[in-house]
Amino acid sequence: MNFDMVVIGGGLVGASLVAALQASGLKIALVEPHQTAPLPRDDSWDSRVYAISPGSVAFLENLGIWRHMTSDRLTPVYEMSVWGDDQTAQINFSAYEMGVSELAFIAENRQLQTAVWEALKLPNQNVHLFCPAKCTSISWLESHVEVRLDDGTQLDTRLVVGADGVNSWVRKQAGIEESRRPYHQIGVVANFMAELSHRHIACQWFRRDGVLALLPLPGKRVSMVWSTGEEHAAELRDLPAEALCRLVEDASLHTLGKLELITAPVGFPLNFVHVESLIKPRLVLIGDAAHGIHPLAGQGVNLGLRDTRELVAVLNGRGSTNDCGDYLLLRQYELARKEDIWAMEQVTDGLQKLFNNSNPTLARLRNLGLEITNRLPLIKNQLMRHALN
Repeated sequence: MNFDMVVIGGGLVGASLVAALQASGLKIALVEPHQTAPLPRDDSWDSRVYAISPGSVAFLENLGIWRHMTSDRLTPVYEMSVWGDDQTAQINFSAYEMGVSELAFIAENRQLQTAVWEALKLPNQNVHLFCPAKCTSISWLESHVEVRLDDGTQLDTRLVVGADGVNSWVRKQAGIEESRRPYHQIGVVANFMAELSHRHIACQWFRRDGVLALLPLPGKRVSMVWSTGEEHAAELRDLPAEALCRLVEDASLHTLGKLELITAPVGFPLNFVHVESLIKPRLVLIGDAAHGIHPLAGQGVNLGLRDTRELVAVLNGRGSTNDCGDYLLLRQYELARKEDIWAMEQVTDGLQKLFNNSNPTLARLRNLGLEITNRLPLIKNQLMRHALN
């Protein structure tokens, strides 16, 4: 079976790449080991949510993906408030001040996955879905790549796209080096019903025990992401529901009044992963396969979608080049993405190190920095402009 491109990994980033190239004339295969589960027919909520930037929303709208999202499950964010660990230093961002309708939309992971796969179900002779299917081997040759699946099927392709997550199997098979450093933190996520309205404001507290964020969901619901040390994370997950609610209320300075747990807490380990190269001959990496950053800025999925947007632009602008795996073509993608990825790695890793430090002098400086930045609209706007892309 011959293809121009085989995309390995059918999450939001990989599947949206296929959706964006459906009309490109390229013959594409998408390989994904897990079928998307049907959305539950109840009022339950996904523990995992994402802040989708306006730039990412526009991209998904153009692909016909966003229209598959259930509107009453989406929450626009109009403001964002961030507190330092002295509980007084603060920086605020406003959609009104930025001249945009919203800073982001909070969306459930399962809603996004369902929406992107709905867009791929439309008949298209150039797109072939292998799901559930798992890759067992990859052989790189000069003219093409041979990808073998667990049922024995062999896919011959000019380009392999690794979109299979931060622990990318494709990246390992390609021998691309990575710099990995564990944060020794767990991102604990849970959903709550709040006594007071969140007023479409996302709140974040840099604390001595980690970074706590409460993101607005429909109604008075909020989604918590508490990035904290492994021992503290274990304590949070083991607490009875009532005790967890009281602890989060205190940690969030009672901003939303009383809380009621509606989704049990779960956790995922946090690591910094820098990938030495985004490409090699006939291979390109996108999404978490290309980078792994701390979630404190809520930009991981948007960074991955910017990878997708750039790769689509490069492939659609390839001109008379028939070979979409041409190394010089892939080099254009890498050069275009490296600065954005490097900047986001430095910002998120730097902030994590800055606030995960008990030095009292550093504590005073970092909180003073928040206050000063809050009073400098040009710097605030520049920070926010990048996050809106």
